[in-house]
Amino acid sequence: MKKISVLLLLTVNFLYAFSQNKNKLFKGMYLQWGYNTEWYTKSTIHFRDVVNGVKHDFTIYKAVAHDRNDLDAITKNPVEISIPQYNYRIGFYLNNEHNKAIEINYDHAKYIVYNNQLLHAKGTIGSTYFDKDTAFSKSDLQFEHTNGANFYQINYVRQYVLKSNGSRPLFTGLWKAGAGILIPKTDVTLSGKRVDNKFHIAGYCIGAEGGARWYFGKKWFLEGTAKTGFANYTNALAAGSGRVNHNFGYFELIGTVGYDIKF
Repeated sequence: MKKISVLLLLTVNFLYAFSQNKNKLFKGMYLQWGYNTEWYTKSTIHFRDVVNGVKHDFTIYKAVAHDRNDLDAITKNPVEISIPQYNYRIGFYLNNEHNKAIEINYDHAKYIVYNNQLLHAKGTIGSTYFDKDTAFSKSDLQFEHTNGANFYQINYVRQYVLKSNGSRPLFTGLWKAGAGILIPKTDVTLSGKRVDNKFHIAGYCIGAEGGARWYFGKKWFLEGTAKTGFANYTNALAAGSGRVNHNFGYFELIGTVGYDIKF
């Protein structure tokens, strides 16, 4: 994750430096921080792994998962700002009106498959073939992206002034859309072996969101949006040397506080 953070910092520094040249491609920027809650569609999950010398190659169908927003941590442990499902945005305005922007858009969301679901499962564990409805125990199978399902996107942003106070906006409507990569930290238990894996580029995502901003100060604003998207994990890490692949759609509600910076 440190390498990813360094890469992000270098990207931001490059964009900021580029904005300062005589061409001034960017006309300002903004920073946002906030939190979210999520809902997920059912997912078909394919495990290909070798655990304790035993080959696993099976699929579970229509698995139901939930988030863990931990929003109560905002009041119980406000110093630990990254415990809840958090979001940040780093945007660069493309025009003087500040109604068009390119944005680095990050969502830290937790994805947890419910334990003991009755699911259809098909495939092999060792030499045993199965094709039946079954409920795996927590020690047999547990699957989650709990240090983040982690959606990194580059978005195009369009903003519309709904109400202004002289030369500055008070309320705006906006939409965003883009695509990016998934960098989850997958925690998986398979046949009694649990591994809390490292951060890993595991697939791609697309998403779009819409909502509104309230400028309660000259530079400060609150933003509320609803977001929907698709995440495809093509090679999440498993419990051994194998991989897990699955995909799902999601719906997300996001609240952030932001700050405008003029160049």
